Amino acid sequence: MKFFIDTADIEEIRKAKAMGMVDGVTTNPSLIAKTGQDFDTCLKEIVATVDGPISAEVLGTDSETMVAEAKKLVMYGENVNVKIPMTVPGMVAVKKLTDLGIKTNVTLVFSPNQAILAAKAGASFVSPFVGRLDDIGHVGMDLVDEILQIFDNYAFTTEVIVASIRNPIHVKEAALMGAHISTIPFKVIQQLAKHPLTDIGIKRFEEDWQKVPT
Repeated sequence: MKFFIDTADIEEIRKAKAMGMVDGVTTNPSLIAKTGQDFDTCLKEIVATVDGPISAEVLGTDSETMVAEAKKLVMYGENVNVKIPMTVPGMVAVKKLTDLGIKTNVTLVFSPNQAILAAKAGASFVSPFVGRLDDIGHVGMDLVDEILQIFDNYAFTTEVIVASIRNPIHVKEAALMGAHISTIPFKVIQQLAKHPLTDIGIKRFEEDWQKVPT
């Protein structure tokens, strides 16, 4: 499973990359706003740092505007793919961009049917938002499981990005299901390395080492 980091913070990206945990990056307008940087500076820094896929999101709501924005976004780098919202105009844009050879990531997916539409339109990636489903009382990972089964049934080449990950359990379940990608906040990447027995073991080794004659 590939790890994308879900952030626009260049320092978080660099720290995760040093751990070998950055196969790609997903951003959105909210994440870019948190950096305090302008969009142009932010995306250029990310492109200069990351070799893998980088998702940058359009803001338009009609297909013509989305396509026009997408053409500008991919000029930042060959590895930039375009996040398109799951709407009817969005699917029109995905089809047009696919025909132009531009990779897309369909975002805000909350049902298997939406994922099917994205795959049929030619999306490179589809992003089910598991955490937001959990927030309203649904089991978000059930959606991922259903999408993976459907894509396998029909040999769709669209890759599933498990998005809106809130905790290490989401990552583990995504891996067990065979999801292609998890896009993970830096905080959760750090949590993946933590276990209380590891901390206890390190402390015990240090205490025992102090007893060794020098």
